[in-house]
Amino acid sequence: MDTPQTLREQRRSQAHELSRGQLLDAAEEVIGRKGFHETTLKEIAERAGFSVGSVYSFFASKDDLFRHIFLRRGEEFMAGMRLALRDMADDPQTQLHALAEYQVGFFHAHTHFARVYLRYSSIAVLAARNDRVDVEVQQRYDEAMRQQADLFRRGQASGRFRSGDPNALSRLFSGLVSAYQAIDAAAANDDGDTKRLALEEFHAVVDGAFFAS
Repeated sequence: MDTPQTLREQRRSQAHELSRGQLLDAAEEVIGRKGFHETTLKEIAERAGFSVGSVYSFFASKDDLFRHIFLRRGEEFMAGMRLALRDMADDPQTQLHALAEYQVGFFHAHTHFARVYLRYSSIAVLAARNDRVDVEVQQRYDEAMRQQADLFRRGQASGRFRSGDPNALSRLFSGLVSAYQAIDAAAANDDGDTKRLALEEFHAVVDGAFFAS
């Protein structure tokens, strides 16, 4: 049975995580809209309903807050990706389409993060060269690329996928997903000139790009 002290600690921990999550949500929204350099901690704090001083109870700096945006969503993203690729007995073609749908859906579910990612994906990819996104983000990116490359290897072994370096095909696949998300985001924010590409059409692009004729 939990003691009163333990219950207080649990409530305190839950409140801390809730407040931390609110700050990360606000940071995603404001940075996604304005950009990292144009955003101030004051704006983020006000959007979350906190004082600037209280932000430092959770994050050391704006750089640290930015880093944790990628860490939080990266952890969530990788958990879903591992689940999507869990059953190695599945047909590789079916798995690649499931992976494409999962990744597109993840960005749709986290639209503010999607804008941050589209602005700064090159920073995430080159994390080791930038002190705002640390090696843990780079490791998760590398894991995602390895898992996708393994899928391409299995697809090639089955004769279903086109030939080519699986590592290069993995990066091209991620590039296609990012490009699709960018088109989708542009359509959502445009005055009507930019048209969305239906998800079914995107699956057709994946077919044309990666499956053997």
